[in-house]
Amino acid sequence: MTMVAILSGAGVSTDSGIPDYRGPKGLWRQDPEAERLVTYGPYMADPEIRRRSWRMRLDGPALSAEPNAAHRAVAAYERAGNALRVITQNVDGLHQAAGLPERKVLELHGSARSVVCTGCRARSSMAEALDRVRAGEPDPACRACGGILKSATVMFGQRLDPVVLGNAMSIAKATEVFVAVGSSLQVQPAASLAGIAADHGARLIIVNAEPTPYDPMADEVVREPIGTALPALLDRLR
Repeated sequence: MTMVAILSGAGVSTDSGIPDYRGPKGLWRQDPEAERLVTYGPYMADPEIRRRSWRMRLDGPALSAEPNAAHRAVAAYERAGNALRVITQNVDGLHQAAGLPERKVLELHGSARSVVCTGCRARSSMAEALDRVRAGEPDPACRACGGILKSATVMFGQRLDPVVLGNAMSIAKATEVFVAVGSSLQVQPAASLAGIAADHGARLIIVNAEPTPYDPMADEVVREPIGTALPALLDRLR
Protein backbone atom coordinates (compact mmCIF):
# COMPACT_ATOMS: atom_id res chain seq x y z
CA MET A 1 0.00 0.00 0.00
CA THR A 2 1.41 3.37 -1.03
CA MET A 3 1.86 5.86 1.80
CA VAL A 4 0.57 9.31 0.78
CA ALA A 5 1.13 12.52 2.72
CA ILE A 6 -0.75 15.69 1.85
CA LEU A 7 0.44 19.15 2.83
CA SER A 8 -2.64 21.34 2.53
CA GLY A 9 -2.46 25.11 2.36
CA ALA A 10 -4.94 27.97 2.22
CA GLY A 11 -5.91 27.23 -1.38
CA VAL A 12 -7.66 24.04 -0.24
CA SER A 13 -10.19 26.09 1.72
CA THR A 14 -10.88 28.96 -0.68
CA ASP A 15 -13.83 27.05 -2.20
CA SER A 16 -15.30 27.02 1.32
CA GLY A 17 -15.26 30.82 1.37
CA ILE A 18 -12.06 31.24 3.39
CA PRO A 19 -9.66 33.60 1.57
CA ASP A 20 -6.02 32.70 1.16
CA TYR A 21 -3.27 35.05 2.29
CA ARG A 22 -0.63 35.33 -0.41
CA GLY A 23 -2.41 34.51 -3.66
CA PRO A 24 -3.26 37.14 -6.29
CA LYS A 25 -6.44 37.99 -4.36
CA GLY A 26 -5.01 37.10 -0.97
CA LEU A 27 -5.92 38.87 2.25
CA TRP A 28 -2.46 40.34 2.82
CA ARG A 29 -2.35 41.80 -0.70
CA GLN A 30 -5.76 43.40 -0.31
CA ASP A 31 -5.16 44.67 3.24
CA PRO A 32 -1.52 44.47 4.37
CA GLU A 33 -2.51 46.13 7.66
CA ALA A 34 -4.59 43.04 8.51
CA GLU A 35 -1.38 41.06 9.02
CA ARG A 36 -0.72 43.04 12.22
CA LEU A 37 -3.92 41.63 13.72
CA VAL A 38 -2.38 38.15 13.67
CA THR A 39 1.20 39.11 14.57
CA TYR A 40 2.14 38.17 18.12
CA GLY A 41 4.11 41.27 19.15
CA PRO A 42 1.52 43.91 18.19
CA TYR A 43 -1.32 41.69 19.44
CA MET A 44 0.20 41.35 22.90
CA ALA A 45 1.31 44.98 23.16
CA ASP A 46 -1.69 46.89 21.86
CA PRO A 47 -5.24 46.47 23.25
CA GLU A 48 -6.66 48.18 20.15
CA ILE A 49 -5.02 45.56 17.92
CA ARG A 50 -6.63 42.87 20.07
CA ARG A 51 -10.04 44.52 19.86
CA ARG A 52 -9.74 44.75 16.06
CA SER A 53 -8.56 41.15 15.94
CA TRP A 54 -11.62 39.96 17.87
CA ARG A 55 -13.89 41.95 15.54
CA MET A 56 -12.14 40.33 12.57
CA ARG A 57 -12.83 36.89 14.05
CA LEU A 58 -16.50 37.80 14.54
CA ASP A 59 -16.80 38.66 10.87
CA GLY A 60 -14.58 35.85 9.60
CA PRO A 61 -15.92 32.81 7.78
CA ALA A 62 -13.75 30.15 9.42
CA LEU A 63 -16.21 28.87 12.05
CA SER A 64 -19.22 28.82 9.73
CA ALA A 65 -17.41 27.39 6.68
CA GLU A 66 -18.30 23.94 5.36
CA PRO A 67 -15.91 21.36 3.83
CA ASN A 68 -15.63 21.51 0.05
CA ALA A 69 -14.98 18.88 -2.63
CA ALA A 70 -11.24 18.79 -1.89
CA HIS A 71 -11.75 18.13 1.84
CA ARG A 72 -14.38 15.48 1.09
CA ALA A 73 -12.11 13.75 -1.45
CA VAL A 74 -9.27 13.52 1.09
CA ALA A 75 -11.60 12.06 3.73
CA ALA A 76 -13.03 9.58 1.22
CA TYR A 77 -9.54 8.48 0.19
CA GLU A 78 -8.67 7.67 3.81
CA ARG A 79 -12.05 6.06 4.46
CA ALA A 80 -11.42 3.66 1.54
CA GLY A 81 -8.52 2.18 3.50
CA ASN A 82 -5.61 4.00 1.88
CA ALA A 83 -2.54 4.94 3.92
CA LEU A 84 -2.75 8.71 4.40
CA ARG A 85 -1.56 11.50 6.66
CA VAL A 86 -2.53 15.13 6.27
CA ILE A 87 -0.25 17.94 7.39
CA THR A 88 -2.20 21.18 7.17
CA GLN A 89 -1.18 24.81 7.31
CA ASN A 90 -4.85 25.68 7.72
CA VAL A 91 -6.48 26.42 11.06
CA ASP A 92 -10.11 25.96 10.01
CA GLY A 93 -10.63 22.31 11.03
CA LEU A 94 -12.34 21.51 7.73
CA HIS A 95 -10.41 18.29 7.12
CA GLN A 96 -11.85 16.90 10.36
CA ALA A 97 -15.29 18.35 9.59
CA ALA A 98 -15.23 16.39 6.31
CA GLY A 99 -14.74 13.15 8.26
CA LEU A 100 -10.96 12.73 8.40
CA PRO A 101 -10.04 11.26 11.81
CA GLU A 102 -8.30 13.67 14.17
CA ARG A 103 -5.33 11.29 14.48
CA LYS A 104 -4.70 11.59 10.73
CA VAL A 105 -4.36 15.38 10.80
CA LEU A 106 -1.38 17.43 11.96
CA GLU A 107 -2.31 21.10 12.36
CA LEU A 108 1.01 22.89 11.90
CA HIS A 109 -0.42 26.31 12.67
CA GLY A 110 -2.90 25.31 15.38
CA SER A 111 -6.67 25.67 15.39
CA ALA A 112 -8.93 28.70 15.09
CA ARG A 113 -11.69 26.74 16.82
CA SER A 114 -10.04 27.18 20.23
CA VAL A 115 -8.53 30.00 22.26
CA VAL A 116 -5.60 29.81 24.65
CA CYS A 117 -4.55 32.04 27.53
CA THR A 118 -1.09 33.50 26.98
CA GLY A 119 -0.59 33.48 30.76
CA CYS A 120 -1.81 30.23 32.29
CA ARG A 121 -2.24 28.33 28.94
CA ALA A 122 -5.87 27.39 29.74
CA ARG A 123 -7.80 26.46 26.60
CA SER A 124 -11.45 27.05 25.80
CA SER A 125 -13.63 27.24 22.72
CA MET A 126 -13.49 30.06 20.21
CA ALA A 127 -17.30 30.01 20.02
CA GLU A 128 -17.52 30.84 23.74
CA ALA A 129 -15.00 33.68 23.41
CA LEU A 130 -16.88 35.16 20.46
CA ASP A 131 -20.12 34.98 22.44
CA ARG A 132 -18.43 37.15 25.06
CA VAL A 133 -17.37 39.64 22.38
CA ARG A 134 -20.94 39.80 21.08
CA ALA A 135 -22.14 40.36 24.65
CA GLY A 136 -19.97 43.47 24.97
CA GLU A 137 -16.45 42.34 25.95
CA PRO A 138 -14.26 43.83 23.20
CA ASP A 139 -11.10 42.08 24.49
CA PRO A 140 -12.19 39.14 26.65
CA ALA A 141 -9.69 38.08 29.30
CA CYS A 142 -8.96 34.59 30.60
CA ARG A 143 -11.60 33.58 33.15
CA ALA A 144 -9.01 31.59 35.10
CA CYS A 145 -6.22 34.14 35.55
CA GLY A 146 -7.21 37.36 33.77
CA GLY A 147 -4.51 36.93 31.14
CA ILE A 148 -4.66 37.83 27.46
CA LEU A 149 -6.56 35.38 25.29
CA LYS A 150 -5.58 34.59 21.73
CA SER A 151 -6.67 32.20 19.06
CA ALA A 152 -5.00 28.79 19.51
CA THR A 153 -3.15 29.37 16.26
CA VAL A 154 0.49 30.07 15.58
CA MET A 155 0.62 33.81 14.96
CA PHE A 156 3.28 35.52 12.90
CA GLY A 157 6.25 35.95 15.21
CA GLN A 158 5.62 32.66 17.05
CA ARG A 159 7.45 29.40 16.55
CA LEU A 160 5.71 26.24 15.50
CA ASP A 161 5.21 23.59 18.17
CA PRO A 162 8.48 21.62 17.90
CA VAL A 163 6.72 18.29 18.59
CA VAL A 164 4.17 18.88 15.82
CA LEU A 165 6.91 20.01 13.42
CA GLY A 166 9.04 16.99 14.31
CA ASN A 167 6.13 14.66 13.58
CA ALA A 168 5.53 16.41 10.25
CA MET A 169 9.18 15.97 9.31
CA SER A 170 9.03 12.27 10.19
CA ILE A 171 5.99 11.84 7.93
CA ALA A 172 7.71 13.71 5.08
CA LYS A 173 10.77 11.46 5.35
CA ALA A 174 8.73 8.25 5.41
CA THR A 175 6.09 8.89 2.76
CA GLU A 176 6.22 7.53 -0.77
CA VAL A 177 4.07 10.26 -2.35
CA PHE A 178 3.99 13.84 -1.05
CA VAL A 179 1.24 16.09 -2.38
CA ALA A 180 1.55 19.81 -1.67
CA VAL A 181 -1.82 21.32 -2.48
CA GLY A 182 -3.01 24.90 -2.27
CA SER A 183 0.18 26.12 -0.63
CA SER A 184 2.47 28.88 -1.89
CA LEU A 185 5.34 26.91 -0.26
CA GLN A 186 6.80 30.21 0.84
CA VAL A 187 6.30 29.96 4.61
CA GLN A 188 9.08 28.12 6.42
CA PRO A 189 9.56 25.68 7.98
CA ALA A 190 6.31 24.20 6.62
CA ALA A 191 7.36 24.68 2.99
CA SER A 192 10.60 22.76 3.57
CA LEU A 193 8.57 19.58 4.09
CA ALA A 194 8.18 19.31 0.32
CA GLY A 195 11.95 19.35 -0.13
CA ILE A 196 12.51 16.92 2.74
CA ALA A 197 10.07 14.45 1.18
CA ALA A 198 11.71 14.72 -2.25
CA ASP A 199 15.19 14.35 -0.76
CA HIS A 200 14.07 11.11 0.93
CA GLY A 201 12.79 9.60 -2.30
CA ALA A 202 9.12 10.57 -2.32
CA ARG A 203 7.33 11.40 -5.52
CA LEU A 204 6.55 15.12 -5.15
CA ILE A 205 3.30 16.43 -6.65
CA ILE A 206 2.40 20.13 -6.40
CA VAL A 207 -1.16 21.29 -6.99
CA ASN A 208 -1.30 25.08 -6.93
CA ALA A 209 -2.60 27.87 -9.16
CA GLU A 210 0.63 29.89 -8.92
CA PRO A 211 4.28 28.79 -9.28
CA THR A 212 6.06 27.77 -6.07
CA PRO A 213 9.77 27.68 -5.16
CA TYR A 214 9.62 23.87 -5.14
CA ASP A 215 8.20 23.39 -8.66
CA PRO A 216 11.66 22.51 -10.10
CA MET A 217 11.91 19.59 -7.62
CA ALA A 218 8.44 18.25 -8.39
CA ASP A 219 7.70 15.11 -10.38
CA GLU A 220 4.36 16.61 -11.35
CA VAL A 221 2.89 20.12 -11.19
CA VAL A 222 -0.87 20.62 -11.55
CA ARG A 223 -2.34 24.06 -12.22
CA GLU A 224 -6.01 22.99 -12.46
CA PRO A 225 -8.58 24.17 -9.87
CA ILE A 226 -8.09 22.28 -6.61
CA GLY A 227 -11.76 21.32 -6.24
CA THR A 228 -11.52 19.10 -9.31
CA ALA A 229 -7.77 18.45 -9.52
CA LEU A 230 -7.31 16.96 -6.04
CA PRO A 231 -10.21 14.45 -6.29
CA ALA A 232 -8.93 13.37 -9.70
CA LEU A 233 -5.38 13.00 -8.40
CA LEU A 234 -6.49 10.91 -5.43
CA ASP A 235 -8.49 8.68 -7.75
CA ARG A 236 -5.26 8.06 -9.70
CA LEU A 237 -3.36 7.28 -6.51
CA ARG A 238 -5.84 4.65 -5.25
